[in-house]
Amino acid sequence: MDAFYADHFVLPLPEGHRFPMSKYRLLRDGVAGTPGLRLCEAPAATDTQLLLAHDPVYVQKVVNGMLEPKEQREIGFPWTLGMVERSRRSVGATIAACQSAFEDGIAVNLAGGTHHAYRDKGSGFCVFNDAAVAARVMQRQSAASLSIAIIDLDVHQGNGTAAIFKNDPSVFTLSLHGDKNFPFRKEPSDLDVALADGIEDEAYLEALAGALAQLTQACAPQLVIYLAGADPHEGDRLGRLKLTYAGLLERDQRVFEFARERGIPIAVSMAGGYGHNIDTTVAVHRQTVLEAVRYSKLSLPSGALRDT
Repeated sequence: MDAFYADHFVLPLPEGHRFPMSKYRLLRDGVAGTPGLRLCEAPAATDTQLLLAHDPVYVQKVVNGMLEPKEQREIGFPWTLGMVERSRRSVGATIAACQSAFEDGIAVNLAGGTHHAYRDKGSGFCVFNDAAVAARVMQRQSAASLSIAIIDLDVHQGNGTAAIFKNDPSVFTLSLHGDKNFPFRKEPSDLDVALADGIEDEAYLEALAGALAQLTQACAPQLVIYLAGADPHEGDRLGRLKLTYAGLLERDQRVFEFARERGIPIAVSMAGGYGHNIDTTVAVHRQTVLEAVRYSKLSLPSGALRDT
């Protein structure tokens, strides 16, 4: 199974910045040497690829360092060339994971999940929307009618993704998130499941089962892009939910099994994680990657899409 990384493309941040940039390097170190896992440097998304999901004016403002101070504050990162390159690589990793999943059934981006980025602006530590761009690239490469499901299990609602694919029946957006958490102005996904603060494993997994059942009734996806956030964990300082390691492992297993039963390729991105202890966040992400490796050794998708 391929896992794409970009942690060596550093996004320079000021001292004391709350974004846990080091988790990506720690995650790669933590999964290196896993049998059956091939670590691959993420390619950079091109302007042509970014423009499939983003406004040309916005892309040029990011690339050329022309973002207004207000726009930079909404993103949460100061503009640097490193920010641009890192953002391109994060998107490129999800594109590559989707392409690899078509061959092998599953692949992983060791970063990604930048679901707060809209078509024409960034937000919440998200510059470009990797899932949205990857979905459009796959539709361009395979078929415009390619049906895609984005299963977003970050604790924060995927507002940017929902807005980009509003009224687009080819991409089904599902978001299972904290009701009272960021973003405070939600965008309507195709299916939103809002969760109360403090929810624990059993209730969360029940909600997930119901959401996957509704997804099955609503569409027949030919590709799944899965945002496997670590921030629903009980040790997350921003998550406000109470899931355990075991609960999050079962969450991953249920999503992977959803794809396996239907023979659907699945690309996984890590999404958010802001543990009081960064090792907690890395441990959640690591178990997702290791479960993906285990899954990759099971029966592969049916193969029908690989000829599309």
